[in-house]
Amino acid sequence: MSDPAHSNPHLQTPSPHSDQMEHVGGEHDVPLDVQDPNAPLEPQPLGGEVHMAPPAFDPSMMGEPMMAPPAAPTGGHEYGGEDVPMEPSPSSFDTPQQAYAEAPVQAQAMEAPAAMMPPMMDAPQQQPHYAPTMEEPQEDFAHIRPVPRVSIQAFCETDPVASKIHQTSQDRRMAKAHVKVDMGGIQAAVAHYQTVTTPNLILVESSLVGQQLISELEQLSEVCDEGTNVVVIGHRNDVHLYRELISRGVAEYLFAPVSMTEIMEIVGSLFVNPEAEPLGQSIAFIGSKGGVGSSTVCHNVAWAISDNFESDVVLTDLDLAFGTANMDFDRDPPQGVAEAVFSADRIDDTFLDRLLEKCSDHLSLLAAPSTLDRDYDFDANDFDQLLEVAQRGTPNVIIDLPHVWTGWTREILANADRVVITATPDLASLRNTKNLVDTLNEMRPNDSKPWIVLNQCNVPKRPEIDVESFMEPLGLQPAAVIPFDPALFGLAANNGQMVSETDAKHEIAQMFDTLASVLTGRRDIEPPAAKGLSSLLQKLKTRKK
Repeated sequence: MSDPAHSNPHLQTPSPHSDQMEHVGGEHDVPLDVQDPNAPLEPQPLGGEVHMAPPAFDPSMMGEPMMAPPAAPTGGHEYGGEDVPMEPSPSSFDTPQQAYAEAPVQAQAMEAPAAMMPPMMDAPQQQPHYAPTMEEPQEDFAHIRPVPRVSIQAFCETDPVASKIHQTSQDRRMAKAHVKVDMGGIQAAVAHYQTVTTPNLILVESSLVGQQLISELEQLSEVCDEGTNVVVIGHRNDVHLYRELISRGVAEYLFAPVSMTEIMEIVGSLFVNPEAEPLGQSIAFIGSKGGVGSSTVCHNVAWAISDNFESDVVLTDLDLAFGTANMDFDRDPPQGVAEAVFSADRIDDTFLDRLLEKCSDHLSLLAAPSTLDRDYDFDANDFDQLLEVAQRGTPNVIIDLPHVWTGWTREILANADRVVITATPDLASLRNTKNLVDTLNEMRPNDSKPWIVLNQCNVPKRPEIDVESFMEPLGLQPAAVIPFDPALFGLAANNGQMVSETDAKHEIAQMFDTLASVLTGRRDIEPPAAKGLSSLLQKLKTRKK
C-alpha cells in the first residue's frame, strides 16, 4: 500500500491567508480566530499519490469518547436549541485588521523568539462581502458525472466555504441531490443529529486540529447512523492529521479553500459506481422561433458526427406532433420516442434498442410519431430516464427540441452538455435568441455558453440584420453562418438525404462538418476574418479582371 501522505490531491501548500476569514455578509458572520504566534509552523505538504479507498465513517471505530473542548460560539444561530450569544475571546477579533494589529502585541508580551514568529504583512482592506480580489480560475466540469439522489448536509464555520457548497448545489450535475447548508461546525452537527436521522453525507468544516478535532468527531460519531459518510473540510495542511482522520473512518479530508469540482468529485467517488461506463455527451438543438431550420441543422450535424468520426449517435426527435426526422432520413419506424416516454418505467438498454431505427452504421433514430391522435403533455422530468439510458449506451445523444417553452424543454436544456440555438437574421429572432442565451447562462453558470447558428442568411431582397450587429448584444461568436440555398436544401429534403449526401463538396456541407467538429470538442470556433485593406484590394482586383 502506498503512503497516504502522497495520496490526497487536496493537501496543498498553505497560503499565508489560510487562517483569515472574509465575510459573505448576511446572517452567518462569525469572528476570526487568530492562531497563537508562538505556535510552530505548519508542516509542509508531501507530493506523490496513493490509491487507497477510505473506509466508511463507522461510529464504532472512534473508540471511547474523550473529553471535548467547550463548544465554539455559533454567532447566536439556533441549531436544535436556544440561541447562543457570542462571547468575545482573547483570540477573536471583529475584523482581520484588528487581528493583524493585535498579533505583534501578543508576541511581544510572550517574549517569543524571533525564529518562532510568523511572517508579518500589511493588513488587508476589509471587504464587507466575500468577493475575491482576483478572478477565480475557470473550473473544468467535463469529467464530472451527475450525482445520484442522495441527501447531503453541511455544517460550516466560514462564509466562503458555505458559499462554495451552496454554489455547488446549484449546478445541474447536483440536481438530484438534496443539499442543505448550515453554520456552526461540528458542534452544531452534533446538536442537530441528537433528534434526527443523519443523511447520506455530512460535510463539516473545522478550524481545529489534532486531538481537539478528533474529540469533536468522536462526539459526532456517537449520533451518526450506520452508512453515513463524513467529509471534513479543514484549514490545516497537515499530512499526519489526514492519515489520522482516514484511519478513523473519515471519508475524506479537504484543505480549504475548496472548489466546486473537488466537492463534486468527492460526492461522486462515494456514491457513483466506479465501474460504470462514462456517460455520452448530450447536445440539444432548439430554434429561436418556428421555421428557422433548427431541425435541419440538428439532423445534418448528427449525420456529420456519425459519418465523419465513425462515432455512434442516437438522434432523438422530441417534436412528437410535427417531427420531421423520419422524413429527413427516409424512414418510417413503427414505434419510437412516444413508446419510450409513455412507458418510462420499462426503459432500459434492451427496450431502447427495440425502439431505435438504424439509419447508418453509426446513426440510430428515435423518431417522433408525427401524429395528432393524442395529447403530448409531459411533466418536467418525464424525459430524464429516456435520455439517461441513451447516454449510458451511446457516446453522442443529439436532441431535436421543438420551439416550445415548457417545463420539460427547460429541464432538457438545463441538463444538456451543449446547447445549439438556430436563428435567422431578423429582429424577432434576435430578441428570442437573447432571451434564450440569458436564461441558459443563468440556469447553467458552470457550463459552456450556447452555440449560435445563423441560418438562411443573404435571402435576396429581404432586409436582414448583419452578423456583427446580430451577435454583438449576445456577446458571442457564431458557430456557423449558413447562407440561404433553397435548391440544395429542397433537393436534400425531397430525397430524404442529408446535405453532404446530396453534394459532399458543397460549402454548406463543409459548414456542417466544421460544426460537428466544434460541438464534439475537436476544434474551436474560428474568429471572423478582419475586414482590412487587403480584402478590399482583392475585391478591386477581381472587378478589374
